[in-house]
Amino acid sequence: MVCFDEISKQLISEIATPIEAKPGQIERFDYQYQREGVNNLFMFFEPLVGWRHVEVTDRRTQIDYAQQMKYLVDDRHPQAKKIRIVQDNLNTHIKASLYKAFLPEEAKRIANKLEFHYTPKHGSWLNMAEIELSVLAKQCLDRRISSQDVLAEEVAAWEKRRNDLKAKIDWQFTTEDARIKLKRLYPTIGS
Repeated sequence: MVCFDEISKQLISEIATPIEAKPGQIERFDYQYQREGVNNLFMFFEPLVGWRHVEVTDRRTQIDYAQQMKYLVDDRHPQAKKIRIVQDNLNTHIKASLYKAFLPEEAKRIANKLEFHYTPKHGSWLNMAEIELSVLAKQCLDRRISSQDVLAEEVAAWEKRRNDLKAKIDWQFTTEDARIKLKRLYPTIGS
């Protein structure tokens, strides 16, 4: 089982040199900045083994999504018969993206190894990749980053540390909780 999600990160550079921290005073930044574009971060997270991978890309298109699925099938799990992928209902998260990116035979080969599981419309928080992206945002992305190269280096260092720790999520949402909170999604039997 692999959870998948993505976020964007605005790249920002400083216009004025920040004032360094001194005893009794924190580092200070000018409120003005220079926008340097936006990058996308794709997140794979395997909650049962504590593994994650983040890919920094220029965009979030169907082609980019398809490339991520190819990586999952060919590089991460080449021996797997079926990969269960938990993801939200974003417009690019569809099998058709594979056919847009690859020749039909290649798209079908990749699609046949994937079993898609979509989170409910207002339940993307059920996707643990979203939780892991929140950790990434708090631990790594909560500051100004000026270029895609710096972003990729910082994210790779964060990813390595989290993977070395085999950091997992303390998931406390039980089946019983789901039956109460998501009861409208479960069929009723008899009455």
